[in-house]
Amino acid sequence: MLNTQQVVLITGASSGFGRLIAETLARKKFQVFATMRNVKGRNAAAAGEIAELGKRESLPLQVVELDVTDDLSVETAVSKIVLQCGRIDVLVNNAGYGIMDLAESVTMAQAQRQFDTNFFGVLRMNRAVLPAMRRQGSGLLLHVSSGGGRLAIPGMGLYCASKFAMEALAEVYRYELASQGIDSVVIEPGAYATGIMEKLERGEDPARKSGYGEMALMPEKIQAKIGSLRANPQEIADAVLQIIETPAGQRQLRYRVGPGGPGVQKINAVTDEVQVQVLEAFGVTALTKFKRQSSAGS
Repeated sequence: MLNTQQVVLITGASSGFGRLIAETLARKKFQVFATMRNVKGRNAAAAGEIAELGKRESLPLQVVELDVTDDLSVETAVSKIVLQCGRIDVLVNNAGYGIMDLAESVTMAQAQRQFDTNFFGVLRMNRAVLPAMRRQGSGLLLHVSSGGGRLAIPGMGLYCASKFAMEALAEVYRYELASQGIDSVVIEPGAYATGIMEKLERGEDPARKSGYGEMALMPEKIQAKIGSLRANPQEIADAVLQIIETPAGQRQLRYRVGPGGPGVQKINAVTDEVQVQVLEAFGVTALTKFKRQSSAGS
């Protein structure tokens, strides 16, 4: 391991990938801050279980209240962690949820909430931690996306759109931050039947599905297919650990992990080639190269 005292902040750690990532990294002796909303309300049980696990196994694992859709909540949590530890080495942008329904049935208010968590929540978090990472000359922004961040899936339009947007932002960060010793990477899980499936929203304007015929049943068919999978979500936590432990500057931009066909890998390979050409065309290739800082901790 490169540094047993690396500080890791994980959003959306109450369940699913986030919780597994928090427990996995803490057992590897990273200083882990598992963040979530409503630690005294809806997530009180999860927060208590995580805190008890940390105490029982003597793990460097703490629960912190954080709502990625709230500026003050984000700034307060990040400031608390920086004050306590003096640094943040890794941010795992995991918080997110899905809307499973025909795009027309999703209201504007729903769409805005989807993007406020899945896209603007990432923007808030990255803006909050980057000043500390720049001061220390190192850091890793790790974005948990989805195969739906590269593929358009009927019945998941708004979710896919939010993840497409997040991946574009994550890639731009990679180019813009490389010269400062800060990495930005994306992990694209396949279809895992995690807790996110239990929290899926339906469109709030179901009357709009009138006239769609069999297509109106598409969301349920997609959800049933995903729910039938038996892949182990621990694979994602293990992949995150491997990414973090990969030396700075040697990480891939995107990691595709888990069940699903080769389509996402093919898309990634093509866009990698095209992006090289784009950067060369603008004459900025040298500026986007990673420069390993002597103080780099990740």
